[in-house]
Amino acid sequence: MTMSELLIQNLKFDDHGLITTVVQDDDSGEVLMVAHMNAESLARTLRTGETWFWSRSRQELWHKGETSGATQRVVDLRLDCDGDALLVRVNPQGPACHTGERSCFFRDARDVGASKPPQAEEPAKVEKKNGPILKRAESPLSLVNVAAMDLGIQLQELFKLIQERKDQRPEGSYTSYLFNSGLDKILKKVGEESAETIIAAKNAGDDEGRKQLSSEISDLLYHLLVLMVERDVSLHDIAAELSARAGKPANPK
Repeated sequence: MTMSELLIQNLKFDDHGLITTVVQDDDSGEVLMVAHMNAESLARTLRTGETWFWSRSRQELWHKGETSGATQRVVDLRLDCDGDALLVRVNPQGPACHTGERSCFFRDARDVGASKPPQAEEPAKVEKKNGPILKRAESPLSLVNVAAMDLGIQLQELFKLIQERKDQRPEGSYTSYLFNSGLDKILKKVGEESAETIIAAKNAGDDEGRKQLSSEISDLLYHLLVLMVERDVSLHDIAAELSARAGKPANPK
């Protein structure tokens, strides 16, 4: 299960499959707009790093700023205590309101009735199911990190591939070689990669050093996945353990 699927499963959507979403400027804290998301628009928001909503009036998805250019790059996404509302902190690339105002909350309550509010913005056309891949935003999410989600998906795919290698043992595969060599060989490789990661970390003072460290960490992660498959430990087991530890006070040695 991906991080986005896990998040969606833990939210309380209303009878129409929607959840109220408050959009806030990450720098100023100003509330920019209130809209609604469904599971699909939330998944697209997480995948692209830009806000997508569900238009109740037009009954379709819309990508904020797709036509105007006033997109919203997501910085942080939070859910309330009941899980029935979302707070999305963004870096806006233009006004949030279709009137050209920075925020949709520009009218004073004392002026209600003095004039009719402007007509609602026409949402952008929904992306076709088999359409082009959306451009990823540069700024990451902090709570549900887009890059972390990509990593999670890659780890799941690699874990599945390693499991297939264990089951099928194709010739010429390094992973098959490890499984054929047994637990002691796998443990030895985990130890070697751990040591190499430590050495690389000591020397990661520049871009080249950090690149080398990333390489060593990747090797270590791969061999840890092999160990997990060998000892029948799943990614779900690790996720459950990390979730159980979340928020617990540190236990100093």
